[in-house]
Amino acid sequence: MCAASILLLTGCSGPFSTLDPAGPSAHMVKLLWWGMFWFSLVVSVVLFVWWWHAMHRDGGDVEQDKAQKALNKWVWYGGIGLPTFAITLLLIFGIPYGHRMLPHADPNAVRIEVTAHQWFWRVTYPDTGIELIDDIVIPVDTPIDFHLSSEDVIHSFWVPRLGGKLDAIPGRTTVLRLQADEIDTYRGQCAEYCGSAHAFMQFELRAVSQDDFEQWLSDNAVPASTTEVSDD
Repeated sequence: MCAASILLLTGCSGPFSTLDPAGPSAHMVKLLWWGMFWFSLVVSVVLFVWWWHAMHRDGGDVEQDKAQKALNKWVWYGGIGLPTFAITLLLIFGIPYGHRMLPHADPNAVRIEVTAHQWFWRVTYPDTGIELIDDIVIPVDTPIDFHLSSEDVIHSFWVPRLGGKLDAIPGRTTVLRLQADEIDTYRGQCAEYCGSAHAFMQFELRAVSQDDFEQWLSDNAVPASTTEVSDD
């Protein structure tokens, strides 16, 4: 039993684990996940106990009217009441958490534009001339607004340890706010099947200190004059 528990716990960490959060949005996702897990576990145990009792009790002779009334109670309480209660409870906690994950006006937020292609991610830092492929660099402890779009089909941008996923849709721009609380390298991937090479559509996100990020921008920025000449 102990060995089985240890084996199960190994699935709670790793680069693609939502249960090993490293940012505020990911922490909220983790809380929602554990809340749903424990609630479903309690409901499952209660239902198993009732099933066991029903299978082993002596029903005896019950009048048809009483049997029908008992059946109606189970339908109302178990078939309608319990799902309604569970969904309401999920919405009470889920909606506020979802709103906190949405981007809002913040002068400290860093804007990064990400365009999905079959099968790679083009990453652009506005007003710097910096363009990367399957690689993202962000400052730690800073909100990052990812402006997502797609050049072909629907993709989904996901960094499991930093927050939820959001679709990149052709002809539209969606905005996902993430933040890294720890200096580290994070793995990301496309979470929407987008073609034969979908499994290889992964990227790397590096969270560095604010000073290192500023230095990185300075070292890699392309002067505006150079960009204009190359365009001509």
